Amino acid sequence: MTQGKSLRRRVRAADAIHGTTVLCVRRDNKVVLAADGQVTMGEGVVKHNAKKTRRLFNDKIIAGFAGSTGDALSLFTRFENKLQEFHGNLQRAAVELAKEWRTDRSLRHLEALLVVADVKSTFLLSGNGDVIEPDDGICAIGSGGPYALAAARALIKHSKLNAKEIAQEAMRIASEICIFTNANFTMEEL
Repeated sequence: MTQGKSLRRRVRAADAIHGTTVLCVRRDNKVVLAADGQVTMGEGVVKHNAKKTRRLFNDKIIAGFAGSTGDALSLFTRFENKLQEFHGNLQRAAVELAKEWRTDRSLRHLEALLVVADVKSTFLLSGNGDVIEPDDGICAIGSGGPYALAAARALIKHSKLNAKEIAQEAMRIASEICIFTNANFTMEEL
């Protein structure tokens, strides 16, 4: 790649719409997926109430995204097709989407991460072919993900809060630290 192409790619990446926080928490046979509503482009906020979570496969699966909105919407559609193809088998659909995402030339350039969950399992999916199931039932993605993850783990360990309360408080903490995360949350619960 020439130096000029590399510089143009970095400039486009810097101007891309990005930044978010998505958190998944499991506790007491409940799973909650929470996301903030902020969308940024460059150094400015362009939307405050974006919906970055979805219910899929007859409301039996919840999913959230971080990254490029257009790329994520394309991945949601493909993931929902995989769920239909594998009759709602979350693990199989996740593995097949990750495999396709990593090997398909057009998909390989998508810039997004997905968190998907059903009543039994949670998976983080990436374009590198990653399908990661968290050990403790908690995972987070996006620029505020590390803050939300740390807060959720502390709350699980040191409180009696339920999954929804933990997700809400952890997201609030992340929104106070990460400038790409706001306090307009959407939550999905199974």
